[in-house]
Amino acid sequence: MSATNFVLPYIDPIAIHLGPLDIRWYGLMYLVGFIFAFWMANRQCDRSNGVWTREQASDLLFYGFMGVILGGRTGYVLFYQFPHFLENPLYLFRIWEGGMSFHGGVLGVLIAIIFYAKKNQRSILAVGDFIVPLLPVGLGAGRIGNFINSELWGRVTDSPFGIVFHNGGPLPRHPSQLYEFALEGVLLFIILVLFIRKSRPSGSVSGLFLLCYGLFRIIVEFARQPDAQLGLLTFGLSMGQLLSLPMVIAGGALIAFAYRYNTQSLVQGKTKKIK
Repeated sequence: MSATNFVLPYIDPIAIHLGPLDIRWYGLMYLVGFIFAFWMANRQCDRSNGVWTREQASDLLFYGFMGVILGGRTGYVLFYQFPHFLENPLYLFRIWEGGMSFHGGVLGVLIAIIFYAKKNQRSILAVGDFIVPLLPVGLGAGRIGNFINSELWGRVTDSPFGIVFHNGGPLPRHPSQLYEFALEGVLLFIILVLFIRKSRPSGSVSGLFLLCYGLFRIIVEFARQPDAQLGLLTFGLSMGQLLSLPMVIAGGALIAFAYRYNTQSLVQGKTKKIK
């Protein structure tokens, strides 16, 4: 260990004690993500020329939040703890024990988008394009929660950027949570915000989100410690990388489809054809 390596001290995972109620850092990060999503959704509604109302956005966010929680938990159990689930199916409902999967959350949000679009007779692609720019800040906040909790740390490294985690052994490790915060949170948010400043084909924003997140996650996973119960899988890739590959493919295909068929742009409420 280099003398320059930072040693992350133990931080109580419970941020606030309110009598019998304990508020954890990870829960606070979820709250930060939801508040920002609510604010940005209202901002997009105000700029949509009446295509979206704040009430409609509020309903969509409720469905999306439920999709994140239910899908994230179900995905974690099925993707990462399936043998444990087979032994004890009730483990699925033990949310207080921790364990959420981003890829499961994506599937949950997708189901929420489809449900909302069908219920309100809207285009599934347009609804997806509205909601995906709201996600990166929440993703980034979640990674900060991972870092504070000293979980999901990276592989051992001799880099001066390595951090010694109190529960990760004496050797410095990649702070992969911060890498993900920078890529999946900050950079992805900037890319999407810049992209939606102009009218885009419906579906292209969702495709760009899938493509960029998938690529960023695959890259960071090379520095992230594989899950102990799974290790490295096919072709030496982690579960996170294998689950991200379909996102890259689907994202690229959706962008190509959107531009090939000149579909309508509804991200900011504009409906002109994309030439």
